[in-house]
Amino acid sequence: MKTIRKKISILLVTCSLASIVLTMMIVNFTINDIFEEYIADVQNKRYERIVTYLEEAYKNEKEWNETSGIELMHEAYMSNYNLTLYDKNSRPVWGMNPMDIRNKIHLENMKVQDQGIYTTKKFELKYNGEIVGYVEVGQYASLLMTEEDVLFKASINKSIAISGIITLFIITAASLYFSKQFSAPIKEVANMSVKLSKGEFKEKSNVKTDIEEIVNLKNSINILAEKLNNQDMLRRRLVSDISHELRTPLNVLQNNLEAMIDGVFPVSHQRLTHLNDEIVRFGKLLNNLEKLKEFESESLKMNFKSINLLYMLGNLYNDFLTEAEHKNIEFRLIKEGNVGYFILGDADKLKQVFINLMNNAVKFTDENGEISIKIYKDEKKIFVEIQDNGIGIKKEDLPFIFEHLYRGDKSRHETEGSGIGLTIAKNILDLHSAAIEVESEEGKGSLFKVIFDALID
Repeated sequence: MKTIRKKISILLVTCSLASIVLTMMIVNFTINDIFEEYIADVQNKRYERIVTYLEEAYKNEKEWNETSGIELMHEAYMSNYNLTLYDKNSRPVWGMNPMDIRNKIHLENMKVQDQGIYTTKKFELKYNGEIVGYVEVGQYASLLMTEEDVLFKASINKSIAISGIITLFIITAASLYFSKQFSAPIKEVANMSVKLSKGEFKEKSNVKTDIEEIVNLKNSINILAEKLNNQDMLRRRLVSDISHELRTPLNVLQNNLEAMIDGVFPVSHQRLTHLNDEIVRFGKLLNNLEKLKEFESESLKMNFKSINLLYMLGNLYNDFLTEAEHKNIEFRLIKEGNVGYFILGDADKLKQVFINLMNNAVKFTDENGEISIKIYKDEKKIFVEIQDNGIGIKKEDLPFIFEHLYRGDKSRHETEGSGIGLTIAKNILDLHSAAIEVESEEGKGSLFKVIFDALID
């Protein structure tokens, strides 16, 4: 199994090598083609110059002889081609021996097509529009190149090869560097995920990178770690709270019954009533757990219909008004605008939500406090705000108030309740595709905002 850095490095180097080789081949073929076109053009101009020179020689002498244009032989020998001059009847006037240039060193070093095959080309010589002779040019290569041409072409190929090797070295070094920059954060995030799988939720990734996707991945892993850590803490707390909530009434029952059996406490109506209250409290806790289980299951049946939310809140407001007045709490129901507040939902289940929220507001608001229920809407949403100036919720407890059996600070924990009402409320709202938000400050009160999709009038 290979590391991501090794795989990325191999991929980059392989792609770079393929690109370099392909580029070198294309450049080499292109330069060779251009160079051969250049040599062919030079060769054609040489042919034209030879023909022109011999035609001028005939023009001056009006006949052919053994010295006509003989000076071209030296140039032909040095340039590796063979000349033969013929009169108009194709009889040789003078000529060179092809074997004189065959074994010349610079010819052997030429890397050209058809090297070693002797070929000839015959050109007409004219004077006043009439053919007066012929010149034959023979050579052992399709293109004639001087030693300088051969060296120039070799130096180009050598330069291409050297530049390819240097480029490959630079790209390999860059690939190793950038693969490390790319793979290091991924490796750290991968290690982080392995630690999470082992239950090490307190670890955090501090990798630094400017790659957006890796930054998002790192942030997601850190958020996941934080949530898993919170869930682990809640799980431990849930086990502890359930144990405490179940054990307390059982201990009370056991201790009192044992005392009555042993004759320590006399059996009286008052004591039996007290024990019955504990049994009732125990039963309520079990009922709440069953209810929570029901809401978290997929088999819960909902009876959706159009609901006048303002009408529902008005009835619940009247139900809690007496209790609020008993604590001398200023209790208000406020609506904005003369509009309809209709939503689609299960009326009985939504009543549980608002009963729980209003009950908490009254329960955790001291005497002479204030509670307001405000309803308003925009084009698509209906908002219900339940605000109090009670004891509030600690900042560190806010993320967990909708968790099972969670009750935050001591003052809330000592208040009667199972710590399960907000969990049920959240589950009910989730089933209605509604949202609930909370703002709170310890000692200053809380604001719960419920947001519904409004029915189109």
